[in-house]
Amino acid sequence: MIIDKAEVVVTSPDRNFVTLRLTTDDGLVGLGDATLNGRELAVVAYLTEHVVPLLIGRDPQRIEDTWQFLYRSAYWRRGPVTMAAIAAVDMALWDIKGKAAGMPVYQLLGGASRTGLMAYGHASGKSLPELFDSIRSHQEQGYRAIRVQTGVPGLKAIYGIASQAADTGGGEARYDHEPARRGAKPVEEDWDTRAYLRHLPGVFEAVRNEFGPELPLLHDGHHRMTPIQAAKLGKSLEPYDLFWLEDCTPAENQEALRLVRQHTTTPLAIGEIFNTAWDFKDLIREQLIDYVRGAVTHMGGISPLKKTLDYAAMFQIKSGMHGPTDISPVGMAAAMHLGLAIHNFGIQEYMQHGAKTDRVFQQSFTWQDGMLHPGDQPGLGVTLDVDEAGKYPYEQAYLPYNRLADGTVHDW
Repeated sequence: MIIDKAEVVVTSPDRNFVTLRLTTDDGLVGLGDATLNGRELAVVAYLTEHVVPLLIGRDPQRIEDTWQFLYRSAYWRRGPVTMAAIAAVDMALWDIKGKAAGMPVYQLLGGASRTGLMAYGHASGKSLPELFDSIRSHQEQGYRAIRVQTGVPGLKAIYGIASQAADTGGGEARYDHEPARRGAKPVEEDWDTRAYLRHLPGVFEAVRNEFGPELPLLHDGHHRMTPIQAAKLGKSLEPYDLFWLEDCTPAENQEALRLVRQHTTTPLAIGEIFNTAWDFKDLIREQLIDYVRGAVTHMGGISPLKKTLDYAAMFQIKSGMHGPTDISPVGMAAAMHLGLAIHNFGIQEYMQHGAKTDRVFQQSFTWQDGMLHPGDQPGLGVTLDVDEAGKYPYEQAYLPYNRLADGTVHDW
């Protein structure tokens, strides 16, 4: 069996997606997600011009060898573009291997370690009544854990608030589902960290008073705080028993987590913008985080993320894989298969894709009683409708960015 066809499919049903489609000489098809939000065409070029020519004629069953070849032979390693491209190849090869074996990918990874994956949803509101309504809506949808994002008085637009409409090219859509705006330039938003730090603890106090102590609550700081600000926030949120505080400070400054850890017992999750296991190495070894937020799509695929999570298991650190709508249904399926198989699963982020996306990517997973399961179809369990994908051409889009009141560019 050899790979005799490799296609890069770009489609924009509810947002832009990049999918690698590999076909073997005996007709097996494997899919991989290469979506890099706001920089999709960079990955398309990397795949089309540099990777696809290397795949034709290769044995698709040699997953590890192919991964090492693509990573090491380029010499210029790591980075979001390179690793998203390698991730797509890795996923597609696992998909093919599962179909060749007649088994779902999670069986090839050691079999199921649980019956399903607990997932969390994204509740948000510009005001407390709006936030409470959003939490109740997510509970009605079956979510057993809720991420809470809130507006801050005096700020016009903040990451993660659904009721802030975003122009996504197909009409008004939830901002948190697709914050990347269609257009030639990114949208500017405003930010004030001190106002946020003053406001947020009161929001969580109100949520706990309304919904009680049992509901797991999460919050995403989205890299906007300095280490000491993050430490202050973690400490101030301790009375409200968060499941985790995510991305409390820019993740590239690894030593910053030591300072945060010294001041708070609030569990910490980080890593959605990481590209390799090396980004997590010291954080895991020094036990500076509690949850690995790596994405299959951003970290080079199933193979390296499983290795990272196996290493994390030695330190009782669990998974919390990235899973918003900028991870395509193919990437989400890969995360579900991996999460079902590993022992140290923690929780899975899950944002429901739109109807157009679900028509382009036909999926076998189930969502029942707050639990995800990838299904038992051979491979990843996702089929790409190429004709349907062709109805939605790429549309230029950029993620927003922040400026402080004095005009300084700040982390979004």
